[in-house]
Amino acid sequence: MKFAVVVFPGSNCDTDMFHAIREALGEEVAYVSHREHDLTGFDAVLLPGGFSYGDYLRSGSIASFSPVMEAVRNFAASGKPVLGVCNGFQILLETGLLPGAMKRNDRLKFICDTTPVIVENNETIFSSEYQLDERISLPIAHAEGNYECDGETFKQLKQNNQIVFTYADNPNGSKENIAGICNEAGNVLGMMPHPERAVDSLLGCEDGLRLFQSILVNWREHHAVTS
Repeated sequence: MKFAVVVFPGSNCDTDMFHAIREALGEEVAYVSHREHDLTGFDAVLLPGGFSYGDYLRSGSIASFSPVMEAVRNFAASGKPVLGVCNGFQILLETGLLPGAMKRNDRLKFICDTTPVIVENNETIFSSEYQLDERISLPIAHAEGNYECDGETFKQLKQNNQIVFTYADNPNGSKENIAGICNEAGNVLGMMPHPERAVDSLLGCEDGLRLFQSILVNWREHHAVTS
């Protein structure tokens, strides 16, 4: 399986994501420039955290107009997995690949910590290796992680089981403790916690590795070679 890690000006978690795939997961991975127009040959796309374009205007807003995002839209439309973490989640929201928006944390401060996260849906291609209602630990590092949406959007998220992760102890004021959501098709996931920073015991936790393993397991199931 081959992963693409999209690099925007200001990305600072791209190397973490690259390491998680190559060293922890043991799969092929390559960096892809924000100037790229084609994602042919890749099986999954990862949008990393950081401060794309310096977070000018709004976090992720300028990045959403990068040339590569048209290719990401087409990639997602084809049903292949797209994961956006932290700033990557913000970019997915700004692009319209996921519903809702991000506000500044309710205490108006940058948060860097490890927080307990609850698995609300383990039937997605990103969460199948977790147990339903499992409590895991993942790092967070953001100033604008306060997820917001209108009442109708939230109703749809609930009805379609699109809320994949919630905070056990809401650190940022996010609506209904939301930490990560997927699109209705289930192949696009945005989340504020950083699974790529929790893939090795040397980092203090391996709970994030199973997210990437879920993607791999699903891909192998659909690309099994039968004799």
